[in-house]
Amino acid sequence: MIQKIILPILALGIAMLVALVLMANAPSLDPNIPEPMPTVVRVTTVTPESVNLTVISQGSVNPNVETQLIPEVSGQVIWMSPALVAGGRFTQGEVLLRLDDQDLSSVLERAAASLSRAEAEHQHADFEYQRLESLGDRQLASRSQIENALRTFRIAQASLQEASAMHDQAQRDLSRTEIQAPFSGLVRNKKVDIGQFVARGNPIATIYATDIVEVRLPIADQQLAYLQLPIDMQGLLPPGSRPNVQLTANYAGRSLTWSGEIIRTEAEIDTKSRMVHVVARIDNRDQNTPLSVGLFVNGEIMGRTADNIIQLPRSALRGNDRVLIVDQDNRLRFRTVELLRLFQDKVLISAGLTKGDRVCLSPIQTVIDGMPVEPIGA
Repeated sequence: MIQKIILPILALGIAMLVALVLMANAPSLDPNIPEPMPTVVRVTTVTPESVNLTVISQGSVNPNVETQLIPEVSGQVIWMSPALVAGGRFTQGEVLLRLDDQDLSSVLERAAASLSRAEAEHQHADFEYQRLESLGDRQLASRSQIENALRTFRIAQASLQEASAMHDQAQRDLSRTEIQAPFSGLVRNKKVDIGQFVARGNPIATIYATDIVEVRLPIADQQLAYLQLPIDMQGLLPPGSRPNVQLTANYAGRSLTWSGEIIRTEAEIDTKSRMVHVVARIDNRDQNTPLSVGLFVNGEIMGRTADNIIQLPRSALRGNDRVLIVDQDNRLRFRTVELLRLFQDKVLISAGLTKGDRVCLSPIQTVIDGMPVEPIGA
């Protein structure tokens, strides 16, 4: 009975002794706090450069010259050119329309007859005046006879001038029965047809020139600072101060480009949009593909050149006027900069950064000034 009690106690004691020995000889573990891993960020090393500023705008192409064909005489339309249709093309001096000239031919014949009669009377009055003046020198004609001959001569001279003017007018009216194109271009619309009687002064067609076209481009007043335009300049620009403009459009499945220049600014500012309108002129004679009237185009106006400018992606901007730079110890620092312009996906910085600064481009959500980072190339 005693053995049954003592033996388990003895075994338990031996086990406890062994456990104490093992615990006493176990190796000690010192606590080790791991250092935080620095955030990996993309950086770019900035270098100041000269930047050509541009202004982007849009507009529709308009003709430089557009006019209405108006007859100067009345008559019935007896012939029309095949080009006198909407979209028809014509050249300068081409006959577009003819009116019935029978009545005006009769007027010219009567004017010619009146002119011949006036010439005969003038010749006779001149001869009579010269004859009486010669007789007066020999005391064979009275003074009143000579004065009457002089008056008759002057009346005949005035009648001759009037008949000559009427004859010239009749010739001009007869020539105006043929209406010629004043320039080369296209027909926008026509308002007459064969057999129709047209009255003097009523328009018969609208035409426009295609050799030179214009585009009216709206520009925000803040963007005028990027162009080399005097602030008080209005109207036509001098040839030496006209900015170049590049026009682009997608037409007939192709991307087309035209070159021109800004020739004038409009005097008024649009009260609704607060825009200033400048007018670009394009000479189609210098283009590979003529610029069509009515086409909607994108315009890029070449402005002034800005020096010591740093270009960065717009994503590098933090807030309105700050960027993150990585210092020599690879720590993030906030830097306030001066913006010249936000343009498309770029930001142009004029002050606040120097050559060699490393600017962070990575979109970090939480930034603490001085936090360590691991920079890599952009």
